[in-house]
Amino acid sequence: MADTGEAAPCDLVTVPAREGLEAVDLLRLRHGVGPVLHDRTGDTLGFVVPPGTAERWDLPGSACTQTYAGARRGSPPVTGTRWLVPPDHAVRQATEPDRLRAALSEAVTMLAVVDRCRPHLPAPGSPR
Repeated sequence: MADTGEAAPCDLVTVPAREGLEAVDLLRLRHGVGPVLHDRTGDTLGFVVPPGTAERWDLPGSACTQTYAGARRGSPPVTGTRWLVPPDHAVRQATEPDRLRAALSEAVTMLAVVDRCRPHLPAPGSPR
């Protein structure tokens, strides 16, 4: 397929940044991750996923929408965002939805465990 300079269609899964950052790490270690956006406030991450994902995405705590601009050409497809993992540094053109769903589920579980343990951990800099 010839590169016409137009951005390829893609969908975007958005999640809270805390869960999203854990999922990015899990995906990088296991399968590779596609391009990932973050908003300027750092509250939300967006994973570029293949077109058509929005039609069947149903993971609570996340949303999936269609977007068309910039996923391949370098500029973020959503105004007010920047690349956390730019397309030219991504292992894949888009993150595989089932792998993303699994990584997000694992991240939520892992963070819940950390949060439950936190009251038992000494504060940074305090004597043990």
